Amino acid sequence: MTGSEDGLRSIEIFNKISVTIPNLTLTDLNKVSCAKRSRATIVHPQERYCVGDKLTVQIDIFDYLGYKKTYGGDFMKARISTPSLKAATSGKVEDFNNGTYHVHFTLFWKGRVYISVVLYHPSEGVAALWRARNKDYGLIDFIGTFVNESQQVNSECGFQLNSKKNICEYSHAEDHEAFYCYKPDSMSCGSLSYLQSFNTELSFLTPLEKMLFKRENIAVQIPTTPEYVDVQKCTMSSPLTLEQCKIGMKSSFPSGFGLQNSWKPVSCSISNFTTQEQMYNCLSDKIIYFIGDSTVRQWATYLVQRFKGFEKFDLHRAGIETLMVAIDQKKNINLQWKTHSHPIVASGFYMVKDDAYVHEQIDRLAGGSQYVIVICLGQYFRPFPVQLFIQRVINVHKALEHLFLRSPDTKVIIKMENTRDDGLDAERFSDFHGYSHNLIVKEIFRNLPVAVVDAWDMTIAYNTHNVHPPEHVVKSQIEMFLTYIC
Repeated sequence: MTGSEDGLRSIEIFNKISVTIPNLTLTDLNKVSCAKRSRATIVHPQERYCVGDKLTVQIDIFDYLGYKKTYGGDFMKARISTPSLKAATSGKVEDFNNGTYHVHFTLFWKGRVYISVVLYHPSEGVAALWRARNKDYGLIDFIGTFVNESQQVNSECGFQLNSKKNICEYSHAEDHEAFYCYKPDSMSCGSLSYLQSFNTELSFLTPLEKMLFKRENIAVQIPTTPEYVDVQKCTMSSPLTLEQCKIGMKSSFPSGFGLQNSWKPVSCSISNFTTQEQMYNCLSDKIIYFIGDSTVRQWATYLVQRFKGFEKFDLHRAGIETLMVAIDQKKNINLQWKTHSHPIVASGFYMVKDDAYVHEQIDRLAGGSQYVIVICLGQYFRPFPVQLFIQRVINVHKALEHLFLRSPDTKVIIKMENTRDDGLDAERFSDFHGYSHNLIVKEIFRNLPVAVVDAWDMTIAYNTHNVHPPEHVVKSQIEMFLTYIC
C-alpha cells in the first residue's frame, strides 16, 4: 500500500466512524439526554423465558425537561447478570437514530437475570468528545532527555512542534508518521535517551461541554422495567458441540458470557484446561512476543507469575518498565513483552534508545510455527487525534501481511482494549475513545488470519472499571489466548 493509498484508507475509516457521530453543538444542558428520565422496557415480554431465548430491551431516551430525544448517538453499555452465579454477558445496542434503541441479549444460563443499561455519555457528550479529540494535539506534552556523557538536557517533544527552532525528526518515510523534539544545542538528535509525558492544562471542550463530564454525569443507570427476568432450562437436550476456537475464526458479539467467573465463548469452544500443567504445556517450545500497552504486559506478568519455571531477567533499565524478558529452560519457552513506541502516556520517564513501533518489531521477526505474537494498541492513543491511531493500525496490518507471506504458520492474536474507570478525565481517556478504537481494529484486521480476544466484550460483561482488570478477568483472557495457540 502506497502513501497515497494509506491516506485514502485512513480517510475512509475516519469517515466511516464520523457518520455515526451526531453533529451537535451544545447550547442548553436541559436538552441533554438524561438517564434518570429515560426508560428501558422489555419488547414483547413473555410469561416464560428459556435458556437460549433472545431478549430485546427498548431504550427510550428523554432529556432533562422530559422531552423524548429525536436523534441518536448516545454511548451506552448494556449487560445482563446473575450475581449469585457470577454470570454475565453484554448486549448489542441498535441505534434507530430517533432517541430509541434496542439492546439485544441472549439468555445463556438459568436463574434470575438482572438487566443493566448504563448511559455513559449523552449524544451531546459523544459529539463533543469526537470534535475535541480530532481538533488537534496538545492534551499530552512530552519532555525528552538528551544525554551526552555526563551532560543531560531536557527538551520539548511531541507529534507537532510549532516553533521554527532546530528540530529532530524521528521517522521513516514509509511509516507516514513522525515524532519530533527540539534539538538542544551541542547535542545530536541520536542522544535522545528518555521521554516522559505530562497532562497539559489545555482542553478543547467548551465550559458548557465540560459539565457533561463531571463524574456524577458519567455512567448513570437507566431505570429498567422490569429489573429482571427469571430464566428456566426448558429442554433436556444436550448443548451443541462446538468446534474449538481457532485462529482465523470470525468472532460474534457478544463473543461469550461469564459463568462462575469463567468465560464461555459463543461460537466456538475453549480448551478444557482442567489442570495448571495443561496450561503450562501449551506454552512449551513457544517463542512468545507480547507487543503493546500495559494491558498486554499484564498477560505476560500473569504467565510468568503463574508458572514458576520462568526466570525473569533483570535488564537493569532505568525508568518505568517498557521491556520484559523471561525464559523457561525446561520447557523451552521464550517470552518477551515490549511496549509500542510513541505515544506512551505514563507517570514516569522511560527509555527510548531501543524504542520501536509495533510494525518495526514485527518486521524483525522471522516467524514460524513456534512463534506467537500478541498485539494490543489503544489505551495510550486515546488523548490524541484518531488519525494517529488509524495510521498506526494500518502500518501493523501491512507488517502482518509481510509476516504471513514469509511465515504463514505464525500465530497472531489481537487483544482488544479493556474498559477503564468511568470518570477518569473523559476528554483524554473516555471509553468512548476505546469503543472507536475497537471499530477501527476490527475493520482493518478483518481480512487477516488472526485471532481476536475480545477483552472489550469481556470487561463489559464482567463490569470491571480498571484498565488492569482483576485476576479472574485476566485468567479468562489468557484461557482464550491459550486455546488459540494450542
